[in-house]
Amino acid sequence: MGSLREIKDRIGSVRSTLKITSAMKLVASSKLRKAQKAIEGLRPYEKTLGEILFSLASESKSVLCRPVEVSAEDETRRAGVAVVAISSNSSLCGGFNANVIRKASEVIEGNDVVEVYSLGRKMADAMKKKGFPSREDYSSLVARPSYEAAAALASALQKDFMEGRVSRVVLVYNHFVSNSKQVAVAETYLPFEMPSSMTGEPECAEEYIVEPSPSKVVETLLPQVLMLKFYVAILDSAAAEHAARTVAMQTATDNAEDLLGELTLEYNKGRQQKITSEILDLLGGAAE
Repeated sequence: MGSLREIKDRIGSVRSTLKITSAMKLVASSKLRKAQKAIEGLRPYEKTLGEILFSLASESKSVLCRPVEVSAEDETRRAGVAVVAISSNSSLCGGFNANVIRKASEVIEGNDVVEVYSLGRKMADAMKKKGFPSREDYSSLVARPSYEAAAALASALQKDFMEGRVSRVVLVYNHFVSNSKQVAVAETYLPFEMPSSMTGEPECAEEYIVEPSPSKVVETLLPQVLMLKFYVAILDSAAAEHAARTVAMQTATDNAEDLLGELTLEYNKGRQQKITSEILDLLGGAAE
């Protein structure tokens, strides 16, 4: 047992930590609600766009829907894979960053990767060590998700794909499942693949009157769907980050409260023992 002074100092330190973790949990919970609200607001729009695209997909000849064809003489200069990996800018969110960095590393090891777009400082640091420094700082896109900024990057990726500089684009991020579960996923962003949830007949099949032609509408609609998909992935990662941080700070708060209880009990026992010893000394002196 340490001295009463040491125990008292530890109690003060734990109380200070408890205040910080409690405040961080509240902030993360508030940000999580905002991220969930943003995603829920996009879902009806995304669903409608997806249904329209599904009904017209058979007429599409968009290059965004098929792998880039490379001639035999250009085979030696064949474009590889571009990876867009999303993490957080800060830590204290459990295994959130470690899981998505591990998933991105698996994608890199299994493909001929030519470039990694690291969204988030933690991912940028990890990819730099692997020899894939990010060409730009995208930390602001993670800190304050913006459709305009996401659409600009998505457009640049689409341009690289259509011009043959990359043969495939892969998105790696943490998917929000629930407040206590986030799963690192790797999805093919380009060439565009119809989501598995839309491979059957739509729930409400509509017969659209299309002008000038279905293929022209798809040529216009598909880039917008891809921009939206890119933005939703960033929002999904943000929701997963805030959920992971909320759980991590709740766990830290619970541990701090348990430790505070143990230290308080130890302090009270030590104080009681000291008082008892002083009383016995006084009684012994009086008896003499």
